[in-house]
Amino acid sequence: MVNESLDTRRHHWTRPTPSTRRGRPALLAGIVLVLGVAVAVLVLLLAREGMFGPPPRTLVIPEGRRASQVYAAVDRSLDVPPGTTRKAVGKADLALPPEVKGNPEGYLFPATYPVTSGTTPTSLLTYMVDTARQRFGADHIAAGARRNHVSVQQAVTIASIVQAEAGTTTDMGKVSRVIYNRLARGMPLQMDSMLNYALKRSTLDTTADDTRIDSAYNSYEHKGLPPTPIGNPGDQAMEAAITPTPGRWLYFVTVAPGDTRFTDSYAEHQRNVQEFNRNRLEESGN
Repeated sequence: MVNESLDTRRHHWTRPTPSTRRGRPALLAGIVLVLGVAVAVLVLLLAREGMFGPPPRTLVIPEGRRASQVYAAVDRSLDVPPGTTRKAVGKADLALPPEVKGNPEGYLFPATYPVTSGTTPTSLLTYMVDTARQRFGADHIAAGARRNHVSVQQAVTIASIVQAEAGTTTDMGKVSRVIYNRLARGMPLQMDSMLNYALKRSTLDTTADDTRIDSAYNSYEHKGLPPTPIGNPGDQAMEAAITPTPGRWLYFVTVAPGDTRFTDSYAEHQRNVQEFNRNRLEESGN
């Protein structure tokens, strides 16, 4: 998420022992070894059952979880009233970049964190943010952001979109390239993950009414990046954000699981969308 060893080295005698006693040292060593193994197994079993105190616990934060989901997970893990961790954010002295204005979205790094009797919402939030600052503050991240003419904070935002949109590691680099290509052309990103964030949901189905909501995260109505990340990206998404795959793609749609189509042709994209819609209808049984 100490092994102890017995010294079973053979002793050397200064004179031969009688033939009738020759096997006694080996027999005694074997008995001691068996007893030692039995004790070690008993200790492991007792530890597993919590006889020596509560077993160690961990909190797993998967890639892409939104801050609201992380807060809820911390509340459950620490068995505190719902909303406790969210309230702790305002009081915690988190080492966030000044430009995020105290909002830790994007900086609650996905990882496995230890939970002990002394763990608090503030200590977990601090651990997550410090981990993100360490990972995202690396020199190659800053260099990659400059290479793509964005700030590190913007790279984190792009990584959060990549994390939400890409189905595979290979697709991450391509989704990242689509984002940069559309930004370069002044095109709205038109990505449903941002609408889902604004509407506090996760779905593959977007309606025309959804695309008209009044929100800065409505990437159909507003050009450019959203005002904050839309989740908490991991290392792979961040790498994709600073090293997008070369290509001219402007559109993509996941037609079926494991089958994401990328293209720079709007007509081809429309055909792909039609195939996606047919597959969705078949799945629903209509």
